[in-house]
Amino acid sequence: MSPRPTVPTPSALVTALRAPRATRAGALHAGAWWLWALGLATAASRTTNPLLLALLVAVTGYVVAARRTDAPWARGYGVFLRIALLVLAVRLVFATLLGSPIPGTVVLFTLPEVPLPEWAQGVRLGGRVTAEGLTFALYEGMKLATMLVCVGAANALASPVRLLKSLPAALYEAGVAVVVAMTFAPHLVADVRRLRAARRLRGRDDRGIGAVLRIGLPVLEGALERSVALAASMDARGYGRTARVPPAVRRTTAALTLGGLLGVCVGTYGLMAAQGAALGLPVLLPGLAAALGGLWLGGRRSVRTRYRPDRWGARAWLVSASGAVVAAAVIRAASTAPEALRPSVVPLTAPELPLWPAAAVLLGLLPALVAPVPASSTAGPEAGGGAGRRSGRTPSAKETSRA
Repeated sequence: MSPRPTVPTPSALVTALRAPRATRAGALHAGAWWLWALGLATAASRTTNPLLLALLVAVTGYVVAARRTDAPWARGYGVFLRIALLVLAVRLVFATLLGSPIPGTVVLFTLPEVPLPEWAQGVRLGGRVTAEGLTFALYEGMKLATMLVCVGAANALASPVRLLKSLPAALYEAGVAVVVAMTFAPHLVADVRRLRAARRLRGRDDRGIGAVLRIGLPVLEGALERSVALAASMDARGYGRTARVPPAVRRTTAALTLGGLLGVCVGTYGLMAAQGAALGLPVLLPGLAAALGGLWLGGRRSVRTRYRPDRWGARAWLVSASGAVVAAAVIRAASTAPEALRPSVVPLTAPELPLWPAAAVLLGLLPALVAPVPASSTAGPEAGGGAGRRSGRTPSAKETSRA
């Protein structure tokens, strides 16, 4: 008698889907985090509803809190949050001082208006400040701020070193420059924190202009030492060494890459623009194919090999697909129910939360369930030579003497 087939129970499915502990071999692909974050940023670019934008920020914040590590680059999410708040404040200040293109009838207050010459017609300084104009500036500023927060989430979750290893060979040199630029600021912040802790241990003030000037010299010295060490390591690894290829291949590579990237830019603009959406996809797909072909041909010049390359597994597909689903759902909602995703400013009405776009945004929480759980602390070369240690550690004797 043949055994009866077993049907998986819901608890068994949850156990199989439960995220494992992150290891070097089983860590999530860095590109999956970027695709997830870009999907959420695309969704943010299609709406000005403050409730949906706040929900997107909450989703990214929860995923970052659940899956980021202790590496220096993982602390960049808070920096991007501050930048987003600064962008929002600047947008509101400009709308107050320079006026808004939205005509309004509800006057909040009136500023003294500065007379301008005739050649500056259309621009004003001061004057009436309306509720409709400020609300329009608030919605637009929140949209840009949410996109910045999504990019900050990708920076906090994706290791720049692992992302560099996954780049195509044709983009390796440019990727190294981008990764160095992305990792410089987190290391700088970590140095400042360690030196301030050293000053506090010695009973000295760590705030004020004087403390900043005294901390600046050892910070610059550490940045210079790190730059020299980076240049030496890049030279030892043969950075910039290329293989010889025929001139016809080089010209074909340049034509395919430039033409493909131009097609991708035009197609992306067509998808994001309301009037060119019908022509966006037919231009985007051939441009993407030409760009990929150019990158493949350009990779023949690179003689670099990968040691233990990251694998794109099922969990990476789930994470990237969740961001793509959020973007597709919000884009679909923007075409079918534009009044829900772009609340009216004239006349001024209270925004409402659309149910099914909000439910689609909540699908962005899937990485918090399926992505590997990070270890309690991050150590190793990815943290930048041990820079991934906790910021609250006791400073070394060298750092204390510098402070």
